[in-house]
Amino acid sequence: MVDNMPLWTPDASRIADSPLTAFTEAATRLTGNSFSTYADLHRWSVEDRAAFWGLVWDFCGVIGDKGARGLADGDKMPGASFFPDASLNFAENLLRKKGSGDAIVFKGEDKVVRRLSWDELQALVSRLQQLFVSVGVKKGDRVAAMMPNMPEAVAGMLAAASLGAVWSSCSPDFGEQGVLDRFGQIEPVVFIAPDGYWYNGKQNDVSAKVQAVLAKLPSVRQAIIVSYLGTARQAVTAMQNAVALDDALADFEPKDVTFVRTEFNHPLYILYSSGTTGIPKCIVHGVGGTLLQHLKEHQFHGGVKDGDRLFYFTTCGWMMWNWLVSGLASGATLLLYDGSPFHPDGNILFDYADAEGMTYFGTSAKFIDTLRKSGLRPIASHDLSTVRTISSTGSPLSPEDFVFVYEGIKSDIHLASISGGTDIMGCFVLGVPTEPVWSGEIQGPGLGMAVDVWDDQGRSIRQEKGELVCTKAFPSMPVAFWNDPDGRKYRVAYFERFDNVWCHGDFAEWTEHGGMIIHGRSDATLNPGGVRIGTAEIYNQVEHMPEVAEALCIGQDFDHDVRVVLFVRLAEGIKLDEELEKRIRLKIRTGCSPRHVPAKIVAVTDIPRTKSGKITELAVRDIVHGREVKNKEALANPQALDLYRDLAVLRN
Repeated sequence: MVDNMPLWTPDASRIADSPLTAFTEAATRLTGNSFSTYADLHRWSVEDRAAFWGLVWDFCGVIGDKGARGLADGDKMPGASFFPDASLNFAENLLRKKGSGDAIVFKGEDKVVRRLSWDELQALVSRLQQLFVSVGVKKGDRVAAMMPNMPEAVAGMLAAASLGAVWSSCSPDFGEQGVLDRFGQIEPVVFIAPDGYWYNGKQNDVSAKVQAVLAKLPSVRQAIIVSYLGTARQAVTAMQNAVALDDALADFEPKDVTFVRTEFNHPLYILYSSGTTGIPKCIVHGVGGTLLQHLKEHQFHGGVKDGDRLFYFTTCGWMMWNWLVSGLASGATLLLYDGSPFHPDGNILFDYADAEGMTYFGTSAKFIDTLRKSGLRPIASHDLSTVRTISSTGSPLSPEDFVFVYEGIKSDIHLASISGGTDIMGCFVLGVPTEPVWSGEIQGPGLGMAVDVWDDQGRSIRQEKGELVCTKAFPSMPVAFWNDPDGRKYRVAYFERFDNVWCHGDFAEWTEHGGMIIHGRSDATLNPGGVRIGTAEIYNQVEHMPEVAEALCIGQDFDHDVRVVLFVRLAEGIKLDEELEKRIRLKIRTGCSPRHVPAKIVAVTDIPRTKSGKITELAVRDIVHGREVKNKEALANPQALDLYRDLAVLRN
């Protein structure tokens, strides 16, 4: 049942102060049209994409030459080309600001707080750029990093991008094979890594792992070891072609950064598919598409303005890190955090918000859900007066967690649930700061994104569950997949289901308010008796029960059909008995439908997750069906898969 009142409605002053309002006024001046609603603005943004994205370029003050054409071959997907005559440099746009104000604040689990002013960030980028040039880095070369979320990672990316080189990163908790499965494909010439990192109160030395990785990356000319634990100089003695960062920079004095301008679609980043079904695919994103998409999302959808203080809880192995770093282009200070968000308790990020005047608080749906279940109520313990927006992604945010944000964190807040991903370097659906927030709903489609929901026959449907698609090309589509010369892997990944239409692999539904509900991945969608069911619908029911800490749901092929199997990790001290199973089934039956009720409920002690914290339904489904998971290195806890192998309870 849909609540008939929104959880939050922006007041007139907030709407007037929103960059989205100013952009809407600029669109009115450009077109002569009156955009009385967000839906009107969105409609124009997809009907005249060349004019819309050209206005984004101008309104956001992109540095570079826009060129004469805004869009060529716009009806082709893939094949459309935005700003085919443009030239620009990504780092030049992120380093436009000068001065002594904070560009980056870093807080780690070791309790150390570091600050880099805009001038200090420029100086560090300059010295890193000179170092890269000294080892022959040039346009198109790859620079790879296995780094914590700290300032040196940001500066390393900017130095690489300034030269037209391509940046790729992962987090230091990846296993050796996980790092090699990614970076081995792209052959980096520079590799940046720490001596270690902190997590959950413990130091983790990674020098032996870095040494092993370097031995199998013959393309690396220079390895740079960043000191976090204070042991970088000792660590490099056992590594080939390695030097401690402080020593490597000693020969270079800061000077003006040189910016190599490139074509709009020149490669900027290489990101990776989750890899639970094989070697990760290397997804290449371009300079211009990434910049325009992030400027649009930060300013118009996130309300980010010059001088804001932008935070997202992320690692360098998740695309939200790339998204966060782009905040520099809007003049925002980056608030970086590395470590566990629950060490020593769940207050650490809210302490950080108060201490640093955070304006945008980005996190995962899992964090919000865990916070709710922990009983913590930041609304009673913290000020949070500066925080205007709370953003959630990674998985669907349940209606209960929507309500908790307003009752347990802050009552006057723009809650922006967002969904998109690595594949598009941004969002298909996300927050709209001038519109109401409804429980369980993402507010609307992104400007310039021709998002829709289709049934199996390719027909647009409203208030029914179907496939999330995008019917027109957009600038942040991948430039290519690495080592995919004929583009076959690229086309298969997104365009095999519907010709010339992006099929994202999400199971979604438009709401009566024009918002969207994401019901989980469509390739993990359950299909008992031919009825399509999104796993998130089941999670929204069972994870609200205090006895259930978390859950994972798959469809098991059984007796010529598919049956729903629900795995539950129970709260401490709770056992799965007949009575609890009965209550779980009743909760799902009454909250969803009889079709959603699992045929089997199985208690497990752990649920496997990717490095970015997403549960891995597909990997569990493979194990249950006797298929090996090809790349366990993509998982944060691969040992958990053994809990699902050859279960007697699933044989009958």
